[in-house]
Amino acid sequence: MKAAMIVFSAALLIALPGHADEVEESIDAALQAYRSGDIKGAKEELDFASQLLGQLKAEGLRAFLPEPLEGWERQDADMETQAMAAFGGGQMATARYTRGDESVEIQLMADNQMVSAMAGMFSSAAMMGAMGEVRRLAGEKAVVTPEGDLQALVDNRIMVQISGSADSGAKAAYFEAVDMAGLKEF
Repeated sequence: MKAAMIVFSAALLIALPGHADEVEESIDAALQAYRSGDIKGAKEELDFASQLLGQLKAEGLRAFLPEPLEGWERQDADMETQAMAAFGGGQMATARYTRGDESVEIQLMADNQMVSAMAGMFSSAAMMGAMGEVRRLAGEKAVVTPEGDLQALVDNRIMVQISGSADSGAKAAYFEAVDMAGLKEF
């Protein structure tokens, strides 16, 4: 957990100066537009500042993606795609791990409408059972689909999804490598 928080803090500090200037400029522009009576312009600038802040938070979520297991390689999705891909706002971080022809993809989605909708399903044992086999992995209730993919809802606001062509053992190993305790504090 400490390692993930250190990586998160470092990523935020590295990213913050460039974004902070853009965020501050956008907020200042919104304030100027508001003071001059340009409500539409003020809203557009605030929306832009909000998007930039979301990207900063998404960069922090990336810190919780595990390092590749021995013999595997990791490729991260670019941050712009992740920020735009999170349905209904929120954040998303994705990495793909490969070893030969095998692949594992991990998606972390936080604080968005899709995750909120899934919370109802994960609060019902019957609904979870309808999605697949219910197991406890890394201290979390998880659903294993017939294809061996894994889904879990951490702290009722962060969806962890693991899929790919690798066997269910490799997917479970990656699931257990995710810093669940750190995610709960994100």
